[in-house]
Amino acid sequence: MNNVIQFMKRNYKILLVIITLSVALWSFIPKEKASDPEKDKLLIELLAFVIEKGHYNPAAIDDAFSKGVYKDYLNALDPSKRFFLQSDIDEFTKYETKIDDFIREKDLTFFDLTYARLMKRMDESKSYYKEALANPFDYKKDENFNTDYETMPYSKNVQELKERWRLQLKLSALSSLVEKQKLEEDKLKNKEAIKKSEPKTFQQLEKETRESTLNSLNDNFNFIADLNREDWFSVYVNAIASRFDPHTSYMAPSEKERFDVSMSGKLEGIGARLQKKGDFTEISELISGGPAWRGKQLESGDMVLKVAQGDAEPVDVVGMRLDDVVKKIKGPKGTEVRLTVKKTDGTIKVITIIRDEVEIEETYVKSSIVEKDGFKYGVIYLPKFYINFEDINSRDAGKDVAIEVERLKNEGVQGIVMDVRDNGGGSLKTVVDIAGLFIEQGPIVQIKSAAGKKEVLYDRDIKVQWDGPLVVMINEFSASASEILAAAIQDYKRGVIIGSKQSYGKGTVQNVIDLNQFVRGSTYGDLGALKTTTQKFYRINGGSTQLEGVKSDIAIPDKYSYLKMGERDIDNAMPWDKIDPADFKIWDKQNNFDLAIAESKTRMKNNAQMKLIDENAKWLDERNKENVYSLNIDKFKAEQKLLEDKNKKYKSIVDYKNAFEFKSLPYEIESMNNDSVLKEKRDRWHESLSKDIYIEEAIHILNDLQSENKKGLSSKVKKDKLVKS
Repeated sequence: MNNVIQFMKRNYKILLVIITLSVALWSFIPKEKASDPEKDKLLIELLAFVIEKGHYNPAAIDDAFSKGVYKDYLNALDPSKRFFLQSDIDEFTKYETKIDDFIREKDLTFFDLTYARLMKRMDESKSYYKEALANPFDYKKDENFNTDYETMPYSKNVQELKERWRLQLKLSALSSLVEKQKLEEDKLKNKEAIKKSEPKTFQQLEKETRESTLNSLNDNFNFIADLNREDWFSVYVNAIASRFDPHTSYMAPSEKERFDVSMSGKLEGIGARLQKKGDFTEISELISGGPAWRGKQLESGDMVLKVAQGDAEPVDVVGMRLDDVVKKIKGPKGTEVRLTVKKTDGTIKVITIIRDEVEIEETYVKSSIVEKDGFKYGVIYLPKFYINFEDINSRDAGKDVAIEVERLKNEGVQGIVMDVRDNGGGSLKTVVDIAGLFIEQGPIVQIKSAAGKKEVLYDRDIKVQWDGPLVVMINEFSASASEILAAAIQDYKRGVIIGSKQSYGKGTVQNVIDLNQFVRGSTYGDLGALKTTTQKFYRINGGSTQLEGVKSDIAIPDKYSYLKMGERDIDNAMPWDKIDPADFKIWDKQNNFDLAIAESKTRMKNNAQMKLIDENAKWLDERNKENVYSLNIDKFKAEQKLLEDKNKKYKSIVDYKNAFEFKSLPYEIESMNNDSVLKEKRDRWHESLSKDIYIEEAIHILNDLQSENKKGLSSKVKKDKLVKS
């Protein structure tokens, strides 16, 4: 909901320009570092070998493939077309159909050329933005800027490129200036605020916006200077890998480590998130329950100056790459690390921390309880299908969901909402385990390998942990494992699927292959890993979830309804197909299943809030196609006023509040009494649920799924309570 608020407050295309300035730039200026071309050649050779041998359906490495790599790679290097000139592109174009040959021959000519040219152009660009921001912008001049980078041509010469920088920076500064003016106008209405400080003049505000933009760009350029040639070669390698399909990618050693952490939900270290701030590394957040959090000495805002391992001499980390600082601070459980930090009050302190296993709580399942009409319902939110493959005794999504279901049963719930919105997937094993909680036994998903061999994954446990009413919530970002779960529940007719018109549409399985295993006695160091598509999965009814995803039983509009963002919108996505269905028996213990769906559809049809959401989604789609913005301040303000007036119509979407109160389970309430961070996180989650119209409808559906006998009993209980009171 917070994203919606920001989205509706101002035109998101303007934000995109600002984000481009602060993100695209810091992604693209590396620091030169010695690199071994032989290692790069080996990496290319391994990539081609592993993909051709292990991919589900490897594309032919030919001229068409080469053109795809060429396009994707240049777009990754310069997405806003603010570095390369048309003359550079003319020079690059002769290699457009040769990349396939370069892959086979392990030839780095194209990469070396583009890398060297990009470094040159980026170094030159520093003077462009400094020159553009040196003097006040003329906001009375009639100028426009088009933010459609995809169709935008490359600049013909340096002068044209400088002008592009100037216009883009002017738009960025103008949007900030207008916001600052609004704040000053609000201050004029407040006498107390005027007493504290005089309102700023236009000239002061204009100067502030330029200085702020300049400082931001300087910081970003300093930050991205940490990147090196290896980082850039990873971009090239990924442009090659991703042409086989969108989910095949190369993972450099640090990226592989992050992937493992995201899958397991835990790491070993001190339990702190770090961020770069100039030459310094700042503690941005302490992970609740981690060793740094338990020690109560390290705080958000502390600057790390030195790091020492146990009794060893401290190493100065000022100016060091963030990844390298992280490597020094992280380490095996039980080992000691000493951090020399500068506190926010300016004092210098040495803090000793014993590393431990840190669980990233946001990764894990959580549940809440809500009541309606005398019935008690449970909401289970699963952000990821996590598992730790190296430790069978560790937490995994399957075991944790089973625990939450049991806890909810103990609280006497009479229906469960399984929320996998925004869940991008994870472990197949955990999907089978979770789906198995809701059926007696039977197939959950079918898998087909490159050789054509079909495998069916079964739930073989006859026990049904939850046999009551069930609703599964999905959206456009529910992908992979989430779609398997929703598809299985839908095919068994075990529960009602509600949410977006369809889920993401990722029906493929990836395996992570360690590239080091193919090279014995390598002196090149860690070569990273390749995540490649090795299988496709199919519903038990035989249809693939690839491209089509899972279509909701009850489709509910949301702000993304008309925007392109699914697998079906990616040019090289694998196709949809179908195989024979598995042998399964439809769940027959939910008598009013079809009635509940019909009731919900009627509610949706007559729901004014849903109509407004759909209308807003169409408007956002229209706004997405508008790319030209006036740089004249009066015209810009007029445009923004029209947008704001339009936004007022949709304000009730943001302000919406349902009639339910969401509560934590008793065991968690005890934990929150001793953990203020956890309490704050749960309070925020419950607040977001109370503003969630989709959760509200899920609860209504659970109510409709109750048997008539239970409804009658509930009404009697309510009447008895009223009489007694």
